[in-house]
Amino acid sequence: TGGAASGPVSFMRGFNPATEAVKQGGTRRGANMGVLRADHPDILDFIRCKSDTAQLANFNISVGLTEAFMEAAAAGREYTLIDPRGGGRYPAGTLNASEVLDAIVEAAWSTGEPGILFLDRINRASPVPALGEIESTNPCGEQPLLPYESCNLGSINLKNMARADGSDLDWGKLESVTRLSVRFLDNVIDVNRYPLEVIAEATRQTRKIGLGVMGFADLLLLLGVPYDSAEGVALGGRVMAFIDRAAKEESALLASERGPFPAFEASALKIPRRNATLTTIAPTGTISMIAGVSSGIEPVFAYAFTRHIMDGARMTEWNPILRGVLERHGVSALEELPEAVRRVFVSAHEVIPEWHIRMQAAFQEHVDNAVSKTVNFPAGAAPEQVREVFELAWRLGCKGVTIYRDGSRQGQVLVKESREEPPPPEISAQQPVTPRRRARVTHGQTERVEVGCGHLYITVNSDEDGICEIFTNTGKKGGCPSQSEATARLASAALRAGMDPAYIVRQLRGIRCPATIRHNARNGGTGAEAQCTSCPDAIARVLERLTGLGGAEPRAQSGPACPECEEPLTHESGCVICRNCGYSQCG
Repeated sequence: TGGAASGPVSFMRGFNPATEAVKQGGTRRGANMGVLRADHPDILDFIRCKSDTAQLANFNISVGLTEAFMEAAAAGREYTLIDPRGGGRYPAGTLNASEVLDAIVEAAWSTGEPGILFLDRINRASPVPALGEIESTNPCGEQPLLPYESCNLGSINLKNMARADGSDLDWGKLESVTRLSVRFLDNVIDVNRYPLEVIAEATRQTRKIGLGVMGFADLLLLLGVPYDSAEGVALGGRVMAFIDRAAKEESALLASERGPFPAFEASALKIPRRNATLTTIAPTGTISMIAGVSSGIEPVFAYAFTRHIMDGARMTEWNPILRGVLERHGVSALEELPEAVRRVFVSAHEVIPEWHIRMQAAFQEHVDNAVSKTVNFPAGAAPEQVREVFELAWRLGCKGVTIYRDGSRQGQVLVKESREEPPPPEISAQQPVTPRRRARVTHGQTERVEVGCGHLYITVNSDEDGICEIFTNTGKKGGCPSQSEATARLASAALRAGMDPAYIVRQLRGIRCPATIRHNARNGGTGAEAQCTSCPDAIARVLERLTGLGGAEPRAQSGPACPECEEPLTHESGCVICRNCGYSQCG
């Protein structure tokens, strides 16, 4: 029509709610990956589109960076934006590359997103460039794909590849398992039922598979090698080089038996093989939990954690390798082990970011596709450290990076419930309490609650000192926004003045509004939202839930809760997973 489009972010907001209705196999949510090139005119809007973490919850996002962009960022130069309507031929202004990279860094530091993808590097490694340019990946970033291609991934449990005496890997066993896995994944391509014929056709044209690993950190523990060491990185590269070689040899054998992949003649490969790509490092979030091993190539996230099971029961789980070492040394705590032994048992948050990247790069050197991994930062890390990691990943040959700074999604102070009604804070008339200044950057969570006037959206934010403010917005049906806004403002002032959130909850809980009571009666009076009796009561209930004040002992939590079991979520392998129930945000 010659008109102007509303931009990629607006279309993402359209796809996001549609994904709520899509479940994989009827049980798991769908997941989307949004990738936008840094030279798109809307790139700054895209970078910041998830600054409100309640928005676009069904999307992972990454910025596609080119070699020219990274060179311009290093030099502090301007770069040219490209009008997407002109087939890449027409400029659409300029931006300073270093400032755009800073914007990516700031957003990633604040929320863990966006990640970055090095598109030129991904396309240089494409075995079939004649079929088109790769513009995106699957939701966790490890599988660059052409339009309509699908993931076909499998992972070898490296923990099972260690010799019983812990002296080395059983390399013969690893080779046998690798070759069998290649044949297995190749068979999957033929027996799989595809939702659309165009997907089946694209998948069978290249017959891409992605064989990777899990339990790598456990393997290091069994061999007595620290993850964050030159020895650990070297072993990672050696293991992946071995798997990659055996996989390619087996694919060549398959090509002689069954023929190469149909697009081989158009490929850049010289030796015929059955599969255009063979190796990938996937997150393995769920399958590693089933196998009881560490995920992907990540360090061990925690050596002991509590799993919440049925009827409120809790079960503490210990890393079995650590438990065995403690028993052999006759001690009950990691701190009692010799220093040389303790050095091996590092967790993900004890590994400095540089070693995360060096390990990722060591595997990427021998991986056809890409590596899904999260670089963990402590809560106090500075944005400059995130930029250093991005630049190091570029220099070391990685194809993409995802980072997560501990607590950046939702920092909060938890207060244990007391059975006795505490007195209200004493305020001296001579020394009035002044609320602390609002921080420039806060992090929080938004919940939608049904009240008598329609939808009430309640946002609870935290800064480094704890919960600091509450915002409310009403839906399209209107209502009485002034009342809820006044309540939220006064509660925010009280929180920043140091008032106990539990006291605010008790003051607002149970306030009744006739419109909400009537709404509950019309809708049967059931469900969690139906328990709400007014806008102030809704604010109290959300504050109560997000601070852990609602009955059960609060959980120390530095991030959002699992939508399935409400346990804390963890960020690893480029995804968000729940270690309690196996939920994965990436589908």
